[in-house]
Amino acid sequence: MDQPDCSARKPGGNDASDTVIEPSGLRAVPDTAATSPRRQANAANLNALAQADRTDHFIRRNDRIFAGTHLIIEVMEASGLDCEIRIQQAFRQAAELCGATLLHIHTHKFSPQGVSGVAVLGESHITVHTWPEIGYGAFDVFMCGDADPWQAVGVFKDVFDTEDVAVRELLRGAELLGGDAL
Repeated sequence: MDQPDCSARKPGGNDASDTVIEPSGLRAVPDTAATSPRRQANAANLNALAQADRTDHFIRRNDRIFAGTHLIIEVMEASGLDCEIRIQQAFRQAAELCGATLLHIHTHKFSPQGVSGVAVLGESHITVHTWPEIGYGAFDVFMCGDADPWQAVGVFKDVFDTEDVAVRELLRGAELLGGDAL
């Protein structure tokens, strides 16, 4: 894969990733918790979600029902972790290979080094925070539905030129019926 030129900032040096929102600029949103009925997961409504013809449905796998697969991915001894463009390319490739719908990418480069980023997906998200000075990237890939987050692991190995990757899988929402999330 051709590697992008990461030595320069985006044109003008100011984009959405450089925007700071002050707390005083945030609008209060009314708390609807008091007026909304409390919902509780049970076998019947989780089964209905898993059976329903929906793109955001719960997953049924090996007699288990859960909201989605969440991977905690430790990328070590890696290169290119200080490059926003490379991270954005990895997000795009991962979303595509996983079968996810990419909605938005936002990254921020820190000084003197490091990048944080999020790819918002129709199926949930991919996030990262990097420590390029030690070759480490902490990735988080959460997807529901038919998307396969495990495909992201190979993308990160390739894009960041490493084989040193550790992965932990959590089945989000598995505890709703008393199951084990690990």
